Amino acid sequence: MNTLSARRSLLVGACVAALAVSSSVVRAQETPLAWAARLENTYRILPNVTYLTASNWEARLDLFVTRTPETPLPTLIFIHGGGWTGGAKEGRDLAILPYLDMGMNVVNVEYRLARVALAPAAVEDCRCALRWVIQHAKEYGVDTSRIVVAGDSAGGHLAMTTGMLPASAGLDRQCPGPDNLKVAAIVNWYGISDVNDLLDGPNMKAYAVAWLGSAPDREQIAKRLSPLTYVRPGLPPVLTIHGDADPTVPYAQSVRLHKALGDAGVPNELMTIPGGKHGFDCCNLTQRINAYAKIREFLTRHRLLDASKPPSTAPARPQGW
Repeated sequence: MNTLSARRSLLVGACVAALAVSSSVVRAQETPLAWAARLENTYRILPNVTYLTASNWEARLDLFVTRTPETPLPTLIFIHGGGWTGGAKEGRDLAILPYLDMGMNVVNVEYRLARVALAPAAVEDCRCALRWVIQHAKEYGVDTSRIVVAGDSAGGHLAMTTGMLPASAGLDRQCPGPDNLKVAAIVNWYGISDVNDLLDGPNMKAYAVAWLGSAPDREQIAKRLSPLTYVRPGLPPVLTIHGDADPTVPYAQSVRLHKALGDAGVPNELMTIPGGKHGFDCCNLTQRINAYAKIREFLTRHRLLDASKPPSTAPARPQGW
């Protein structure tokens, strides 16, 4: 079986298994197998498309795109977490299912981890992925006025830098082009908004230290890579989802981000998960269902989704996720 067929079979199988154990299915008439078949009939799955070569390494993305590109869809760029030192796009296949069922294309992105290149490589790569999506919009049915970027943990940080950085930040050197890299919204799952806060003191985290390395000016680099540095009027709407008991990314960072964005007049919301920790432990089943419902409501309110489309049947937290 070739890579494309294997990946498609894996995803469809995951759909069936996830829906079979999930209590979040609201279209009672539709079986898990029917849902998976509908997904297969709606989207082309194109894995491991190279969008950038840097540090002698190919950065790739997976495309889940409409079979009718002449009718462009809102498109979500998803960026995986892992402390900039680990993780893989393949580990987020289940996490993107709710967005597919919202009627969005999904672009699942990988980037250079610390073992390949230290900061700011990951930030630069994700900006390149956004530029690649914009450049290939017509081919894959992407509505460039409705591009949303999302991610979890370090991926939440990268989603924010991808959507918030101005061209003047100087972090587009890997893929220079017109200074029109814009997104319509950002969905931040417990992402880091102040990198410098994690390099020293009570909030120091080994993953942040590993990503920045031993550069003598690492504090300045960290500030340059922190979303809080770039808060200003005119940014796209931001939805942050964060547990208030997160031991890995301080919840206080999201509180600060929420206030800073509000003070700048940027539409934003902070959805607090009471007792929520990090990653798989951020939410129980009900909380995760509510989080995806909030995402749908947020994107619909900002006119990025079709309000007439029925609610998602995708799994909010399948067993074993």
